[in-house]
Amino acid sequence: MTGVELLHVPYRGSGPALVDILSGQVQVMLDAIPSSIEHIQAGKLRALAVTTARRSDALPNVPVIADTVRGYDTSGWFGVGAPAGTPVEIVDKLNKEINAGLADPKMKARFAELGASTMITTPAEFVTYIAEETDKWAKAVKFSGAKAD
Repeated sequence: MTGVELLHVPYRGSGPALVDILSGQVQVMLDAIPSSIEHIQAGKLRALAVTTARRSDALPNVPVIADTVRGYDTSGWFGVGAPAGTPVEIVDKLNKEINAGLADPKMKARFAELGASTMITTPAEFVTYIAEETDKWAKAVKFSGAKAD
């Protein structure tokens, strides 16, 4: 969106990447807040911006990229899936129980401490969300010219 060119250095997770940024081997990194928040709070890393549309409650003084790059909004997410053909009753039961856990005040508070948030959805809403994310990132990959090795 800005034309900035960065060299992508693939890592096998945040742990090895954090080792390299903390030691000065790399100069910048995009990471999920839960992986980096302790280093940011300890002053070992400087957060330049968050990639979400609004500021993080866990890092309220860190601006959003969209303050500078209009329309920028991206975040990582995790979800729970089941094999195709899983009976609807089981999917609904799992969804109900997972959503109940995510709505629990203690769990919400812990996620917030880590700089994460919860997203309570129905299975149909989650399918739609995955489709939207797939479309968004397919466009980004195509624009970037990235190729699978």
